[in-house]
Amino acid sequence: MALVSDIYGSMVFNEHTMQERLPSATYKKLMKTIKDGQPLDLEVANVVAHAMKEWAIEKGATHYTHWFQPLTGITSEKHDSFIDPIADGRAIMSFSGKELIQGEPDASSFPSGGLRATFEARGYTAWDPTSYAFIKDEVLCIPTAFCSYTGEALDKKTPLLRSMSAVEVQAKRVLELFGETPHRVVTTVGAEQEYFLISEKDYEKRSDIILTGRTLFGYPPCKGQELEEHYFGAIRPTVNEFMKELDDELWKLGVSAKTKHNEVAPCQHELAPIFANANRAIDENLLTMEKMKLLASHYGLVCLQHEKPFDSINGSGKHNNWSISADNKNLLDPGDSPMENVRFLVFLTGVIQAVDEYQELLRMSVASCGNDHRLGANEAPPAIISMFLGDELGAVVDALVANDEYVAPNGQEMDLGVDVLPNFLKDTTDRNRTSPFAFTGNKFEFRMPGSSVNLSDCNMVLNTAMAKSLKEFADALEGVPAAEFEMAALNYVRNTLRDHQRIIFNGDGYSDEWPEEAARRGLANHKTTADALPCFVEPKSIALFEEFGVLSETEVRSRYEVKLEKYNKLMNIEIRTMKRLTRRDYLPAINNYAAEVARSISEIRTVLPDANVTLQETRLRQLTDGIAEINTQLEELHRLHYQSLEIADEQERANMNAHVIIPVMEKLRAAVDAMEIIVERQWWPVPALNEVLFYC
Repeated sequence: MALVSDIYGSMVFNEHTMQERLPSATYKKLMKTIKDGQPLDLEVANVVAHAMKEWAIEKGATHYTHWFQPLTGITSEKHDSFIDPIADGRAIMSFSGKELIQGEPDASSFPSGGLRATFEARGYTAWDPTSYAFIKDEVLCIPTAFCSYTGEALDKKTPLLRSMSAVEVQAKRVLELFGETPHRVVTTVGAEQEYFLISEKDYEKRSDIILTGRTLFGYPPCKGQELEEHYFGAIRPTVNEFMKELDDELWKLGVSAKTKHNEVAPCQHELAPIFANANRAIDENLLTMEKMKLLASHYGLVCLQHEKPFDSINGSGKHNNWSISADNKNLLDPGDSPMENVRFLVFLTGVIQAVDEYQELLRMSVASCGNDHRLGANEAPPAIISMFLGDELGAVVDALVANDEYVAPNGQEMDLGVDVLPNFLKDTTDRNRTSPFAFTGNKFEFRMPGSSVNLSDCNMVLNTAMAKSLKEFADALEGVPAAEFEMAALNYVRNTLRDHQRIIFNGDGYSDEWPEEAARRGLANHKTTADALPCFVEPKSIALFEEFGVLSETEVRSRYEVKLEKYNKLMNIEIRTMKRLTRRDYLPAINNYAAEVARSISEIRTVLPDANVTLQETRLRQLTDGIAEINTQLEELHRLHYQSLEIADEQERANMNAHVIIPVMEKLRAAVDAMEIIVERQWWPVPALNEVLFYC
């Protein structure tokens, strides 16, 4: 077995490999581009391209691709070989700086929200040197940005990079007021990825999972997660082997996969990496998702990354652990005395202001067809954005707002009452799993993103909103005499916290009382994607993105259209799948079983005319009543579906899908599921959840 230290990063053209492979002068110029943002000239690119090609060929690569993130949210790639035929009939392997820097995929075949028509196909990919190239499946993958012929961003990466630049500029202004001049300020992300693994054999028999990623039908299993035995439980051998291979493959790609465990629901698991620069962390998360799906098949498994594959148990999220650092110094680390750490208080206040001011945008950034089934359930935060600070920071904020004296808690030693067990200091604050945006020591954990999303969207919003907060602080305090700065900063913090204290909630986000309390505070509660998306194109949102050059109004509106269109397309797929399965699988099975019950009644009466067949007659009545209810809901769904297809306005159609059609889908599911526990197992057309969730 190879040592982790030997394989880690072996398939990545990282800084270590660059230093080994590139001439010293080229390496230094490239580092100035990567670390200082200086432009890259073609001469340097040619040298880098040659070294990258030679390294890739040694690793077995035959092709290269510009690996990018169109507005689908997943990654795309077009493979070109290194082969360059020469006159004598042979071929050499070549790769130029121009090929490294720029590619030209078809821009009209990806979602663009109207930015590209079918006849306007030209688009460009541009090398992102801040995210390392890597080898995957014998292909050299070059992370790139993707834009249209007219210059608009058509991807997730470009606005993220712009937002990271915006927050860096404003953070440096603030830090300069504290006498600090860091070389770089970056936002960091650690993406905890939840997912399900089920048997390929069961997956192949469930068309609803194949076509939509989730079960559209299925009576709750006899045993779900109520015994709370799966969370952190022993990992079954087949899954453990999958996890081992996944770790090895991710480590080769430089992905710092750190933690793996069983999650709460049966068949549910989690992988968490060590945090990294936000841009690279999101690239690595997308790689992780891809590898999970690919490697699962090696073990007769299928990886499900839908937010709610099974209605009756927990769904899957992707917790976005966000922080901001200056030259590797975490600016959200409160230190031993947070009340005396003015710089920390300024940055903490900036986050609080950003989340409160742009709560609706944050909610919008994680809105999706799948996440609508997860948010608000008791395994995920509610659709209401709030922040958890914990006891210590909560007390700091209260003291600042009230202008009272703050008394720091003393470290309390935990004694477990057993001599052989060590005593230890407990944390000064608890954790709150019900909070959408929780402070966890030196970072904020944004728990709302769904397991399938590209985290670029929420981090773009968070970074840009944070840049706005920091800019307002710098604008207000630049020019204040040094002797007066600390008091002026504290006064600014106090006033800002007072204005935005409503967003702080340290209680139970699952309680029935919280939505009412949130409404009293004036917090938004957008329960569906259709409700959440309109805020994206409100003047306040457009002004924010334009102020910091993150998105133009045209780009904002195009993304709004793409999100709406995707929601409606996914809903259309789910509705069509549901109707077809009901007509072709479930109704025939229930009808056939009802006929069998009727035949049995008739046959019994033929032999024993006075036999008591009340039980069979009751069962037959349940079946025929169930069939009638299924038909009623199916006809209503069909009628509404075609009515929705006539709606030209995508927002109106989304509203109808969310508020009119989904309730009918739920009624149809309930009617079919009620029959599942009546129809004999041999007649039911698909594996039940008892089988799907508890495979061997």
